[in-house]
Amino acid sequence: MNVRERSEELERKILSPFATLSVNSKGRLKDEEKCSVRTDFQRDRDRIIHCKAFRRLKHKTQVFLSPEGDHYRTRLTHTLEVSQIARTVARALMLNEDLTEAISLGHDLGHTPFGHAGERALNRLVSGGFRHYEQSVRVVDVLEKDGQGLNLTYETRNGILCHTKGKQADTLEGQVVRIADRIAYINHDIDDAVRANIITNNDIPHNITKILGDTTTSRINTLVLSLINNSHGDRLQMDSDVQEAFDRLYEFMFDSVYSNDYAKHEEIKVPEFMTLLYEYFVKNPDLLPDENKRTAHNETVERAVCDYLAGMTDHYAVEKFNSIFVPRSWGEKIN
Repeated sequence: MNVRERSEELERKILSPFATLSVNSKGRLKDEEKCSVRTDFQRDRDRIIHCKAFRRLKHKTQVFLSPEGDHYRTRLTHTLEVSQIARTVARALMLNEDLTEAISLGHDLGHTPFGHAGERALNRLVSGGFRHYEQSVRVVDVLEKDGQGLNLTYETRNGILCHTKGKQADTLEGQVVRIADRIAYINHDIDDAVRANIITNNDIPHNITKILGDTTTSRINTLVLSLINNSHGDRLQMDSDVQEAFDRLYEFMFDSVYSNDYAKHEEIKVPEFMTLLYEYFVKNPDLLPDENKRTAHNETVERAVCDYLAGMTDHYAVEKFNSIFVPRSWGEKIN
């Protein structure tokens, strides 16, 4: 046996009957020779970590647009927190941790600049709408590696696609990521909102904190332990009282933070900002980067512009907007 085959044999021996074995993967979009060291899911994870879209996540908004301060979450730190929570659950339930990690690390690769405000803006502009989970799959299938894609396994791609809305993932590992994503973002959004003086910990209703806890650590610990202790076979679930408190916590966050006028006041600028960029590049496709020009030629200009804007970081989008629409001083160098 080579190293990969030993790992596959170990999976067969120790993982749950409900886990997804790498040797049983439905395969990749294009057949390729297997690695002698890494399983297929380990290879997926590594490809995601090394791709350009993953690196750009560090400069994409999570909740607060361009926050001042080093400790606010970005789309990258969110992704890492999801991975940590999901891997903890997967290991405890004897599921495939490598697949869980690959899905976690890839789930937000297609997210827009300016968080969900950017997503909503593109959704209104693009024919057929825009959903970041579908764009994440497009990133790994089509856009990365100069149009070759990452050629990930079916299971990783399916988990990415189903991580937030619509039908559940085909694998328990993908379903774990979906729950871990919600646990992560609700709790770290509370932390960021407290840091931004939008809410205080005392604002969270007592009927929630008495069940989940009154700190980020205690809440995550309660939710994760409840999920682990109450999931059996192919069913993932929490204690009913914990699940109800978790749902109430989301409602509290929606009312107090996600819809808060002060917290989200900068978002009112995003629709017009994205619209101006979108219309400009639709009219001037020759100014798109080469990889997007290929998409314009092979698909449509609108699809190429959508890919370009969705892939931008917050800072790059602002710089591009300024270079196009904000007048410069006479004699200033124009890139």
